[in-house]
Amino acid sequence: MRPERTYLFIYGVGIGLGLLSSTGGGRKRKPPGRRRPASDDMAGEGGPDDALVLIAAAASELAKLAQRHKFEILDHLLAMTRLEADEQLRARSRRKLS
Repeated sequence: MRPERTYLFIYGVGIGLGLLSSTGGGRKRKPPGRRRPASDDMAGEGGPDDALVLIAAAASELAKLAQRHKFEILDHLLAMTRLEADEQLRARSRRKLS
């Protein structure tokens, strides 16, 4: 099950380190609320297969960008990432068929 088109959005790029300094000191209270059980598949995130498809698509798009700007080594590494994600997806589907 592959989506027709996958987009990669990167937020928070360029945030300064000044935001990481603490001035309050001391321990803070935890917000009230119910605890969620720890799970590999959180609601709305999709499963491992969906993650592999997203990683492969993002690596492919980033490789195109690296090619356009003539970053040969980065292009090569992203192509290897795409191949590894595809291989992991094939291996997972073979295990499911067994």
